[in-house]
Amino acid sequence: MADTRFDALREQVRGQIIEAGDPEYDAARAVFNGMVDRRPAAVLRVSQTADVMAAVRFAREVGLDVALRGGGHSAPGFGTVDGGLVLDFAARRGVRVDPAARRAYAEAGATWADYNHATHAFGLASTGGIIGSTGVAGLTLGGGIGYLARKHGLACDNLISADVVLADGSFVKASESENADLFWALRGGSGNFGAVTSFEFQLHPVDTVHVGIMFFDATIGADVGAAYREWIAAQPEEMGAFLGFHQGPPVPFLPEEWHGRPVAVIGGMWTGDVDAGPAHWQPMLDAAPVLGSMFAPMPYPALNVMFDGLSGVPGLQGYWKADFLRALTDDALRVAVEHSPGIPTPHSANHFYPIDGAVSRVAADATAFPYRDVAFAPVIAGQWPDASENAANIQWVRDYWADLHQYSEPGGYINFQDADDQSRIEDNYSGNYARLAQVKATYDPDNFFHINQNIRPAA
Repeated sequence: MADTRFDALREQVRGQIIEAGDPEYDAARAVFNGMVDRRPAAVLRVSQTADVMAAVRFAREVGLDVALRGGGHSAPGFGTVDGGLVLDFAARRGVRVDPAARRAYAEAGATWADYNHATHAFGLASTGGIIGSTGVAGLTLGGGIGYLARKHGLACDNLISADVVLADGSFVKASESENADLFWALRGGSGNFGAVTSFEFQLHPVDTVHVGIMFFDATIGADVGAAYREWIAAQPEEMGAFLGFHQGPPVPFLPEEWHGRPVAVIGGMWTGDVDAGPAHWQPMLDAAPVLGSMFAPMPYPALNVMFDGLSGVPGLQGYWKADFLRALTDDALRVAVEHSPGIPTPHSANHFYPIDGAVSRVAADATAFPYRDVAFAPVIAGQWPDASENAANIQWVRDYWADLHQYSEPGGYINFQDADDQSRIEDNYSGNYARLAQVKATYDPDNFFHINQNIRPAA
């Protein structure tokens, strides 16, 4: 029997509403993580902000849960919900650039590939994700770690304002001068406070960068990691590079006998003078025997999509864990090396992202993102194609995380966490949690927006 509830909503929106039984339903309900198989009552392909306002009011009236889907990358599948209404922003991917003011205005469905394509035309950029298909909205609202973080701060540090539809369906703007408490909470507090429909960012001159990727035998990963931590700490903030552990990918600059075998990798970019790039990479080339490497000047957007074929593949099974490390200790590196033989597929990885420099110059309570005094954000990202291997691969992620967590801070980066990390939510926000709960009580006292790493309203 057809669900007639949505007839009223159709009269109030311009976007397409897709329900079970419609030919497009299965495609419309799919999210990035193939492990997530939820059946919403309907998916609204948002056409404009007015659609969001009407949909929120409608969902409140009929008692439907609402999930917000920007880029759709959420590992826990927070972009969908059983029996509820999904607001899908995939059609709202516009990015407008004001080069004179160095501002970018991104709609809620834009990916970082969309964003970087638009801003690069003017030789500008701001901190975005490591994967081009990651959504601007989700990454920014959760903090936003990326290659440019050491030089220009987190994505949320570059946010100037946001347009937000609140839980009562009203529209507000959040900035330092308007709804400043909401603006504070949006910068790291995730989708807890409303549906953000547009973002305004500060841009910086970033054009051609010097990209570097180096592979090493994972068995010497502890030595490589020790050299890396000294090297990255000594490098100017123009160097943005992570340490990772992978299965060797099938790339031409890695010998074929290493494809599928455990490797350590250092990858990233030098954003200073391009001609100076080789000299800044050289200490890591000298640190240990290199299996294969690639160095080249590239447009910044080219690096941002370089790993999409490995980690940016939709439909893979996925399970993630994350922490913060005050230091990349020998113990943390030992754990990484010990667990590297179990990396399930070339799509999986353990990365250690540096978040010092400009990130640490922002006070812990200046935004909702509190971990400003740590040095690295590790992520254990398990991704594989075969659902029959879920139990074993999930266990690999959990075992790895359990061994690493004993050397970590209590909290972790929410953008790298999974659905079963909800118990860590207070630790993730540390001393900022109480204020976040108060802001939640002000803007969403009924916890309408709860399909997320949820911050409950203060009593």
